[in-house]
Amino acid sequence: MSRINHRQRIHDTIRSRILRGEVAPDERLVDTAIAAEMGVSRMPVREALMQLVSEGYLEGTTRGFALPRLGHDRIAEIFLLRRLLEPRAAASAAQAISASDLARLHQSVSESAATLGNEDFEAFYRASEAFRNAWLQAVPNGELRAAIQRYAGQVQAVRLATMRDPLAHRIIVAGQRELLDTFERRDPLAAADRILRFVLDAEASYQRLRKGAETRD
Repeated sequence: MSRINHRQRIHDTIRSRILRGEVAPDERLVDTAIAAEMGVSRMPVREALMQLVSEGYLEGTTRGFALPRLGHDRIAEIFLLRRLLEPRAAASAAQAISASDLARLHQSVSESAATLGNEDFEAFYRASEAFRNAWLQAVPNGELRAAIQRYAGQVQAVRLATMRDPLAHRIIVAGQRELLDTFERRDPLAAADRILRFVLDAEASYQRLRKGAETRD
C-alpha cells in the first residue's frame, strides 16, 4: 500500500474516533504510538495528523496532537455556526431519513434515556454522539454534512463539559426525543426549529456553567 493510501486510512480512522467521541479532551495523539498501533512508519501518521489539524479536528501541542482547546470567543463563534448550519441540515435529514437511520436514532435515544437514573455520563456522552452522528449521516448534502463535521472536535469539547450538568442532562435527552419525533413525522420545519432550540439550550448550559465557574473563582 502506498504512503498516500496509508495516510488516508489513518486519517479516516482517527477522524472516525473523534466523531464517535473516543478521543478525550486531555488525550494526546502521538505519531510514534499510532504508527506502532497501525503497523506503519511515522511519516504517513504525521501527515494524517497534520491534515486533521488543517481540517479543524485537532491542534498541535508540545506533547502530540489533541482536540482543540477553545477560548470563550471561539466557542461563541462555533455556536453561531451551529445556529446557521444545523437547522438546514436537520430539515434536509427529516426529508431524506431512512428506516435504518431511524432505528439507530431510537437505539441512541434509549441508551441516553437509560442514563437519567444512574448519571453514567460516559455512557450518556457516547449515546449522544451516536445520536448526532446518525442524524448527520442522513443529511443528503455531502458538503453541508462535512462542514458540520469539521467542527466536531470543538463541539465535543464543549459537550463534554456541559453534559455533566444534571439540568443539561435532562434537557438533552428531552431534546433528542423531540428531534426524533420530527424525523419520524418527516417534518422539515419542525426539525429545523427543534435543532435550533437544541443549540440554544446547549449555549445556555455552557453560559450557565461558565458563570458558575467565574463566581467560584
